Amino acid sequence: MSIITIERKVLQKNDEVARRNRALFFSHGTFAINLVSSPGSGKTSILERTLQQLKGELKVAVIEGDIQTDLDARRIASLGAPVVQIVTNGSCHLEAKLVEDALSNLDLAQVQLLIIENVGNLVCPANYDLGEAVKVVVASTTEGDDKPLKYPAMFRNATVLMINKIDLLPYVDCNLEQLKKNALSINPGLTIFETSCVTKEGLEGWCAWLRSKMIFVGRS
Repeated sequence: MSIITIERKVLQKNDEVARRNRALFFSHGTFAINLVSSPGSGKTSILERTLQQLKGELKVAVIEGDIQTDLDARRIASLGAPVVQIVTNGSCHLEAKLVEDALSNLDLAQVQLLIIENVGNLVCPANYDLGEAVKVVVASTTEGDDKPLKYPAMFRNATVLMINKIDLLPYVDCNLEQLKKNALSINPGLTIFETSCVTKEGLEGWCAWLRSKMIFVGRS
């Protein structure tokens, strides 16, 4: 019982900070997404392709979460986007306070779209609100089609599912229709994109969805 109480207090404190973050995003008209997945799904590659496709259209900034290195942040910085690195030193998820601290290094008045790339993990990030507008979960075809059933909380809390690496479907044991069926059985409201960072298939639909959110936050 004490463990449950401690966990509840930690999450309550996190939610308080998340509310501050959300209010800050709203006041600046910044649309923030929390990009989550298991390791190796292609989150950073999707992020790179997204930045390339939206360059010159939207003002995008990135917060990079990683357990140890800043390798992903350097990849993103090379594309010219403002990026802030959070190294968690072993923690398997980002928390709202870490994001709040990172925001002090960004001028949100110049950011229409903020992408927070979370640590590769489908368990802990499901419980931690960062103040984002939506969670976007990435599942790759190389992981099989049962990920939603194994990690239902993440898929239940997500708004968007990106099924990545569809170019590998002929070579992996993954039934695309079954994957979508499993995901929708957990969360019937999911918006689903099928993408490949190699062929660029599906990325324009994803970017069109992001552009549409600029109307939501009152930015053009």
